[in-house]
Amino acid sequence: MAKFKTKEEIELLRESGKRLATVLQAVKAAVRPGVTTKELDLLAERLIREGGDTPPFKNYTPHGARTPFPAAMCVSVNDEIVHGIPSERVLKEGDIVSIDLGLAHKGMITDAALTVPVGKISDTLSTLLKETERSLYEGINAAKVGARIGEIGAAIEKVAHQHHYGIVRELGGHGVGHAVHEDPYVPNYGTKGTGPLLKSGMVLALEPMFMLGSEEIRLMPDGYTIVTEDGALSAHFEHTIVITENGPEILTTP
Repeated sequence: MAKFKTKEEIELLRESGKRLATVLQAVKAAVRPGVTTKELDLLAERLIREGGDTPPFKNYTPHGARTPFPAAMCVSVNDEIVHGIPSERVLKEGDIVSIDLGLAHKGMITDAALTVPVGKISDTLSTLLKETERSLYEGINAAKVGARIGEIGAAIEKVAHQHHYGIVRELGGHGVGHAVHEDPYVPNYGTKGTGPLLKSGMVLALEPMFMLGSEEIRLMPDGYTIVTEDGALSAHFEHTIVITENGPEILTTP
């Protein structure tokens, strides 16, 4: 059951989203060859805490996990799709890196992600990033009062099919606000006219994940990092939105 947010809660989420977007842009600017994924995580956590907020991913234990997540941010490189644990891994020219971050401001949580090139990348990867991000905005545009969850998934899926990208079907978007993950689940594929009805006051994190290869994925032994089975590279973008009578509003913008 979706948790509808009050006007007061949405105001707090707007502030949470602005703060999150500012931190995420600072982390994006720090991405370069020679930087470790741990350094990016430490920067994100420091900036969040300096603002008087907290990183809700740190020590969060999602359903099915054996241990709490040990970092403030998920950092996933190349064939790592999502939930990569920051480490001493050094980023290299030509890599792509997903930075996925949450921020809790006065108890209200927002969630956003970007996939960032490390130095110069190939045209193939540039297109993958551009089109995965475009699919996010197509999904957002479909998130209107009176529509259904299937409209969002169908809009995202259409972009993937145009470029013959694989879609991560086991993972998707979700409700957010009081907790990191809330109902409803929002697949990155679907059929128009199906799924839960979208209503004013719903807050959703939409997050398409596309792959250059097959749609097979696997979980790494760390219990968190999800990679492509065939080693193909993947991209991931995410925004938190609120559905209003005037259309969807993106909360995670500076």
